[in-house]
Amino acid sequence: MIRVGVNGYGTVGRRVADAVARQKDMELVGVTAVHPHYKYAIAQQKGITLYAVDMKSLEGMRASGSNVKGTLNDLLQRVDVVVDASPDDSGVPNKGLYQQAGVKAVFQGGEDHALAGTSFVAQCNFEEAVGKPMVRVVSCNTTALCRVIGAVDRAAGVARARAVLARRAADPDDVKRGPIDAVVLDPTTLPSHHGPDVQTVLKNLSIVTMAFKVPTTHMHLHSLMLSLARQATREDVIACLEAAPRVQFVDGRSGFKSTAAVIDMAREIGRPRDDVYEATVWRDSVSVVDGEAYMFVAVHQEAIVVPENLDAIRALYGGYSREDSMKLTDASLGIAHR
Repeated sequence: MIRVGVNGYGTVGRRVADAVARQKDMELVGVTAVHPHYKYAIAQQKGITLYAVDMKSLEGMRASGSNVKGTLNDLLQRVDVVVDASPDDSGVPNKGLYQQAGVKAVFQGGEDHALAGTSFVAQCNFEEAVGKPMVRVVSCNTTALCRVIGAVDRAAGVARARAVLARRAADPDDVKRGPIDAVVLDPTTLPSHHGPDVQTVLKNLSIVTMAFKVPTTHMHLHSLMLSLARQATREDVIACLEAAPRVQFVDGRSGFKSTAAVIDMAREIGRPRDDVYEATVWRDSVSVVDGEAYMFVAVHQEAIVVPENLDAIRALYGGYSREDSMKLTDASLGIAHR
């Protein structure tokens, strides 16, 4: 059993913790808490052990009556791998703690590539992370771009990729930031950072991206334009995406007129928290015109990196092939495995 701790219990951390607990080859040792909160109370109702991030948090949690076993340092003494799901830019100080404890670490896309030195999307570069001391699972947007563009590149070659990202303003429970009554350029200078981030995984890809925020909370929407290196038809592009892991199709003619319908589908099939782990492509949007492929892709920002975190844990621990790890992950999360 791979002993796993999760440092941070927010949007990604609690999803990863629940997913780890469902793995046959992993043990969720515990998660970290900052202060008394209903999320931590629910975690304890699920049987998850809490550790405070530091002594100050430990004292505050215990004073409130919370049952906290120890601090992050105590958790690190009990695990093989820690998933760092703490707030952005916490990675540098946390990295020192993990190194001192001799624990392997999975960081999230809010950290810089240089922090871990290896950025990760399971179907694209699993082998690059095997046995490493740490790895960075890339952001939700980068994960989707790598899955979709990587699949088309392997089948037809992508001479150049361009993507326009309509980003959600905030996560559903992030009441401090949105929704906003505006379309916000993010950033105003071009290109955006998403292209260089994709290149940390698909290193030889030529890609330019631009992004803006819109008043919604549930999903991002990508408009992809791919210049193909080899001749291919619409049917060829669809076929390679149908064969790609963790990519699914929906169709406007079946009622999928918006990202809300994609979230509703996840709800109806019983996904926990309405989570959509797959990059979702509108089949009827796929077209090839004068050697360029076009499509719309929806990205559930809260959930898409959950399977990548599980595979990153196995890659760091060692002893798994990409196929074996992804098969275990997909079966546990209800993802159609390809």
